[in-house]
Amino acid sequence: MIKFAICDDESFVVEELSQYISKYMENVQAPAYEVKCYSSGRSLLESGRGFDVIFLDIQMEQPDGMETARILRQQDNHSLLIFITALKEYVFDSFEVQAYDYLLKPIGYARLKRTLDRAITTLKAQTSQRIVVQRGAAYEVIPLSEILYCEVQGRKIYIHKKDGKVTDYYDKLNNFEQHVDSRFFKCHRSYLVNLDYVRGIREGQAILPGDNAIPVSRLRERELSEALLRYMKEKGY
Repeated sequence: MIKFAICDDESFVVEELSQYISKYMENVQAPAYEVKCYSSGRSLLESGRGFDVIFLDIQMEQPDGMETARILRQQDNHSLLIFITALKEYVFDSFEVQAYDYLLKPIGYARLKRTLDRAITTLKAQTSQRIVVQRGAAYEVIPLSEILYCEVQGRKIYIHKKDGKVTDYYDKLNNFEQHVDSRFFKCHRSYLVNLDYVRGIREGQAILPGDNAIPVSRLRERELSEALLRYMKEKGY
């Protein structure tokens, strides 16, 4: 599902944008989607929701759109930020927060369509390079390149990231496998490892950066060695 947010203190702009997005998504027969609307940066930030695309008005009461965007980025939010405003002079400030696009009011459907065409293409490319984890009402987007390995304990999956942080949530390892690519190898019935970070295999363990090691089942040790050599060859090592 593609999740959109519209944040603008002008209700007619919110309504028009919402209608345009719905028209676009229905015309292109895109995946399921939802649109959430907010009248202030504060209400957007307090929602705690994860969005794929955020349309953000710059000129609002504090926190204005630019400050809201800064806070989102400080929170490690990777949404595609599309600023909407009536003033051109803010365009250069938008680079600071890695804005995806900049739309001038009044926003016509044709201009919005071009932006959404690009955004949908970008999201499709990103989807194959990340996993979205849901914990209650909150969402976390984790790039696959950040994952060292994951393990299952009971009914929970624990994702161990290269920065040392761990994200846990309720799911099955088989479901996790369906959302990752060929760089991940199931070295044990409870472990899936990112081949990018395997430094060697020794005494029934896969050696990872930072003195980390995870178990490799006896039956899969040879398969892991072959998969690692094949993967390194594909990467040109």
